[in-house]
Amino acid sequence: MKKVAVLLSGSGVFDGTELHESVLTLLEVARAGACYQCFAPDITQLHVVNHLTGEVDETDSRNVLVESARVARGDIKPVTDLVIGEFDALIIPGGFGAAKNLCNFALAGAEHVIDPSVKQFISQFTQAKKPVGFICISPIMIPQFYGAGVKGTIGSDSNTAAAFELQGGCHQVAAVDDIVIDEVNKVVSTPAYMLAGSIIEAHKGIEKLVRQVLLMVE
Repeated sequence: MKKVAVLLSGSGVFDGTELHESVLTLLEVARAGACYQCFAPDITQLHVVNHLTGEVDETDSRNVLVESARVARGDIKPVTDLVIGEFDALIIPGGFGAAKNLCNFALAGAEHVIDPSVKQFISQFTQAKKPVGFICISPIMIPQFYGAGVKGTIGSDSNTAAAFELQGGCHQVAAVDDIVIDEVNKVVSTPAYMLAGSIIEAHKGIEKLVRQVLLMVE
């Protein structure tokens, strides 16, 4: 049975993992006959957003691993516990947590840096040439791992696409139900809620992404 690592970034679209994207990912991995293990960095998240009002709660502070455990029903490991030989592929859902906690793209744009523990975690997959799927805003990290010319998508937002290309990537405009495949680097990306107006629309691209990632497993 193929085994997929799923990297989470908290719990909630505005300050962590996009919940629909993460659940749809886990569902599609299981439906495809594979199994998964969730991971998250053991770090403090950038800030806490009240998802009812959309306002930042300056009095609250939360841990990305602890919050991600909500999504994983407690079955989660810190990124430092990865044993790369046990996994065939990696998938990274989006949400603002990918741009605030996994890296600081939300603050620094094209000059963003990736959290060191997250960089080490993802690099083990890229160096082993194992397929990786990036969803929603998480593809903004692709060029830093694969270098100049790597193909990926965040959908059609021109500013985010420009930031992708400033890092050396080759951005491909894609519809909500499309995926972009870089066969050479074994990278798959899809816009999901960068464009989706409903969970049904988000599901279409995620389903394709999961299946393509699993097809790339050697």
